[in-house]
Amino acid sequence: MSEPALRVEKLSTHFFTRQGVVKAVEDVSFSVAPGKILGLVGESGSGKSMTGFSIMGLIDAPGRVVAGRILLGGRDLLALAPEAMRQIRGNRIAMIFQDPMMTLNPVLRIDTQMVEAIHAHAAVSRAAARARAREALARVGIPAPDERLSAYPHQFSGGMRQRVAIAIALLNQPELIIADEPTTALDVTIQGQILFELQQLARASGTALIWISHDLSLMAGLADAISVMYAGRIVEHGSVDAVLDAPLHPYTQGLIASVPSRNRRGEPLHQIPGMTPSLLEPAPGCAFRERCSRADGACAADPPMSSPAAGRQVRCFHPLPA
Repeated sequence: MSEPALRVEKLSTHFFTRQGVVKAVEDVSFSVAPGKILGLVGESGSGKSMTGFSIMGLIDAPGRVVAGRILLGGRDLLALAPEAMRQIRGNRIAMIFQDPMMTLNPVLRIDTQMVEAIHAHAAVSRAAARARAREALARVGIPAPDERLSAYPHQFSGGMRQRVAIAIALLNQPELIIADEPTTALDVTIQGQILFELQQLARASGTALIWISHDLSLMAGLADAISVMYAGRIVEHGSVDAVLDAPLHPYTQGLIASVPSRNRRGEPLHQIPGMTPSLLEPAPGCAFRERCSRADGACAADPPMSSPAAGRQVRCFHPLPA
């Protein structure tokens, strides 16, 4: 079995505010093999994006990673100096943000930004860098890429800007790409095209991909494995077919039941009762217990991560039958 491209071990990221400590990510562990796609799913505020930012080293004060290891090729990224991490970021690891304006500089032409991204990590001529940038734009479906290289971000639509951001992430053929809901602003046709391209990239080049999303139907056709996050923790993990066909955690079951279905046309959508708990100094015990129909007195303690079946993990005292 090949060594994982990325291994995250007991990662915890906290924000130290005047009101108290916000435990945005707590005791998160997972791994991604080369050429595989891991889906990181959950409600807004569950810690998905913060996990991605922690891996990229993009946590600013008052937040910081307080525990854990992030191993890329066996090398702990948390032990690196800022300059060493800068050489890895955008080269060996790339991130596609949900908002393309976090990636694009509004006052620089697209070719300037893409060529700079290449020159930061590779000693190639400007002509070769521009040719690589043109190829990347064509791969994500930008029409007339030669002309578009000379345009500014404000001359693109929101969906086109997102495609440019995805192209920039592909420029240096990274070992790992973290995609934070990058196709939200795209129409279905272009979304399907980009998902296919990223799948092909992962399979052909061995690039590992972490796809952050709340869209379970998208995950069903994209990911190899799924990690479900709730209140800063991973509560269930397994292959995409196993998790979606036979969820073990009540929260995962609630997410799947909330997806609109043609089989229940005209019926009200299922809802998970209650609200996501505050991550500011959370109370001990299972964070989902106030919303869970299976909760009892045992849930006042923190449930450990267990493996009730091969390749399956669940953080629950009362998991659903497999």
